[in-house]
Amino acid sequence: MSKQARWSLLLLVGAFAIAALMVVLRPEPEEREEVAGVPLVQTVPYEVSTGAIEIHGSGSVQPREEVTLGAEVAGRLVYVNPAFQEGNRVPAGAVLFRIDAADYANRVRSAQADIAAQDVAVLQAQEEMAIAAAELDRFASRESSRAELSRSIDENDYAARIRPPEGLQPASAPQPVTSQDSPNILATREPQLRSAQAARERAEAQLADAQLALSRTTVRAPFSGIVRSENAAVGTLVQPGQSLGTLVASSTYEVRVSLTEAEAALVPALFEASRTRVPAQVMLDYGDTTYRWSAYVDRVDPILDPETRTIDVFLRVPDPTRGGVPVNAEEEGTATAAPPLLLGSFVSATITGGSEQAFARIPLNALRPDNQVWVLRGGKLEIVPVEVLQRTDTFAYVTGAGLGEGGHVITSPLRTPVNGMELRAEGEAGEQ
Repeated sequence: MSKQARWSLLLLVGAFAIAALMVVLRPEPEEREEVAGVPLVQTVPYEVSTGAIEIHGSGSVQPREEVTLGAEVAGRLVYVNPAFQEGNRVPAGAVLFRIDAADYANRVRSAQADIAAQDVAVLQAQEEMAIAAAELDRFASRESSRAELSRSIDENDYAARIRPPEGLQPASAPQPVTSQDSPNILATREPQLRSAQAARERAEAQLADAQLALSRTTVRAPFSGIVRSENAAVGTLVQPGQSLGTLVASSTYEVRVSLTEAEAALVPALFEASRTRVPAQVMLDYGDTTYRWSAYVDRVDPILDPETRTIDVFLRVPDPTRGGVPVNAEEEGTATAAPPLLLGSFVSATITGGSEQAFARIPLNALRPDNQVWVLRGGKLEIVPVEVLQRTDTFAYVTGAGLGEGGHVITSPLRTPVNGMELRAEGEAGEQ
């Protein structure tokens, strides 16, 4: 054996010896407890209770009162209020425009003169009636005297029969007037007095018409409101019924909200809104801030919409022109000034109702398909079917017998959820 072969064999034996030594001297591996592969989930606590529940909807802001202003008499406009412009506010009773009143003032004076003339005619008729009554009394007195003298003549007195005394009636004279005989009504002058009085009443009616027409030459705002449109200028010749502008009442606005029958059933006093005030709120997104206004249910349309099969609920918003309140407390100090509730804007609304059934408020992402929720109880999954009472963009109000009195609902996804599978809530066994 050559020297080179002996060195190779020696190196090989040494390598095997070193490997055997390393195997013998290796440290024992550290023993660790085996951890089962239990999925980790995120949970949110919930409570089951009864009471108030928010019914959410949306709608457009519309005026509660709106009137079209127009002329009731013909004439030329001589004054238009500078504030009577589109978008401006006018107070109640403010003069909006005037029509030239010269012709109508002349009609009033003419009617007043007619009344004065009819007063004289009535007075004359009264005096004539008094004179006629006095003449009829004298005539009746004379006839009564003649009748008495006629009865006093002796039938055996031939001289009296041949030459009756002066003033006595012959035997063939007409019978004296008795209390049962009444004079002709025309002789009493009563119809003439009635005619004069009727003429005076007609003159009074004409004066009232003239004064009414004169008052209509000035048009005032029937309520405090906002000018929605205007079409009036000084010098314009207007006719009765011609529209000169539109005024919207600014004291209250309305919001029409459509609810399903299930949502409406959550408000027990909904159809008794005229006797019981149901509170509500209206929210408007203005810039990056959401503002809210207090409202209440004004009335409910008892006719179901045939197309959408929904119930229309009308919310009344008092004092909508005041600035809204920011929904989030941290937004109260925002630089943007609080706006008024804009007429015609699309807003969201909430109506405070109440459910007699026990319900829970859970995050919307905890609601699973087929109206199911995953509840973690005792470290195990429980799939609970529920009924959705109301849902929003972030929350859902659900009810179901399996919810119990409270617990933790799972919000994280699971690949193959099985009823009774073991789960770990986030935060539990963190070291593992």
